[in-house]
Amino acid sequence: MTDSTPDKPQRRTRQRTAVAAYLAGAQEFRTAQRIHEDLRASGETLGLATVYRTLQAMADAEEVDVLRTADGEASYRRCSPTHHHHLVCRTCRRAVEVTGKDIEAWAKRVAAENGFTDVEHEVEVYGTCQDCATGR
Repeated sequence: MTDSTPDKPQRRTRQRTAVAAYLAGAQEFRTAQRIHEDLRASGETLGLATVYRTLQAMADAEEVDVLRTADGEASYRRCSPTHHHHLVCRTCRRAVEVTGKDIEAWAKRVAAENGFTDVEHEVEVYGTCQDCATGR
């Protein structure tokens, strides 16, 4: 069993650097398969299993956010390190980071009303972005 706690610094490998650079330029959430295909098309030589391991390590280190697609597949995006939520386009998967004081207050209130402590939450709002809605 390996120790992959977020506090443990991750080794910078060529593969990790390639995946991180790829995600730095992506506005939308992308699956491991899509990332693998795009990296291979750009000349990178890395296997799909390596991409999955790299993404999991990055998620464990909180370097990327993870969303599940409608069919349950994980998709990844590099996001800001501060607490936030996402507006996600159902069509093109473009994501916008948003903060919501009302959501934070609601989560705390509902937790307290039900006797919960140490509460965490994730909120993702799905819709259709303006470009997709207008056919751009």
